[in-house]
Amino acid sequence: MKILLGLLVVLLLAGGAFLWAVRSNGPAVLDGIDRVTGGSRGVTLVSSGLYGAHPAQKLRIYTPAGADAPLPILIFVHGGSWSWGDPDDYNFIARALAPEGFVVVLAGYRLAEDGRYPAMLEDTAAAIRETARLASQYGGDPTRIVVAGHSAGAYNVVQVALEEKWLAGSGVQLSGAVGLAGPYDFYPYDKPSSREAFGSVGAGSETQPVNHVRAGAPPMLLIHGEDDTLVRPRNTRALAAALEQAGSAVETRFLAGFDHNAPLISLASPWRGSRDVDEAILAFALRVTDLSVSVQAERP
Repeated sequence: MKILLGLLVVLLLAGGAFLWAVRSNGPAVLDGIDRVTGGSRGVTLVSSGLYGAHPAQKLRIYTPAGADAPLPILIFVHGGSWSWGDPDDYNFIARALAPEGFVVVLAGYRLAEDGRYPAMLEDTAAAIRETARLASQYGGDPTRIVVAGHSAGAYNVVQVALEEKWLAGSGVQLSGAVGLAGPYDFYPYDKPSSREAFGSVGAGSETQPVNHVRAGAPPMLLIHGEDDTLVRPRNTRALAAALEQAGSAVETRFLAGFDHNAPLISLASPWRGSRDVDEAILAFALRVTDLSVSVQAERP
């Protein structure tokens, strides 16, 4: 009996430590679990540097093994309420997507006070431009770029894709954009994070992706959990309806039983492959970059 009680205490302590770690830095925990349970999947980090003077302006570039260049590029921008997050903790995104024939880039941006509107969008656009400039060095095709992001990162990439001024004059044309659990219609600001990032500098409705919908926008895939209480799925419904009305291509996936972080968790092993989020992203990205190859996802 004492042995059983001891094992129970150990399990409870281990479970408590795991929950604390997830709450403290969920992406880093996911990354560690993915690395242990799924391995490298042949993905190599080929460059880690900065695209600007600020330490948060990071670019991490990954390539798959044995792929024929030039490859389409998928740029992923992390979430974190525009106040926290680090590309260093999202390597599992590259391990999920690069093996299917992509150069994957993880992009950081200024956060908190340094990242208040419009800094997060300036940085996202700068990261896209720098990726296009460096593409040929790492086997990427700068004419085939898909941007993706989760939560605040989804806002960044969708706003940059819709509001043309951010990439104007750069020569970069996005092939598509993917938003996971993104806020696209959240003005007037009703959360501390949005008030801090946008309201504190007097920004208003011009910040909203739903207000920059236009004909001819890059095709979009918008994924949202029906049980998301942090960023309500109405954000995706509103943006999708506006895009459809404007005649722009948009696909949606509303996932029953998914909360705010579930779409992101679904890209890490051992959950990857059981929830179809990776397959939806890959199918969309392959199609909009005009690749005539099939998706043969390697399951860990």
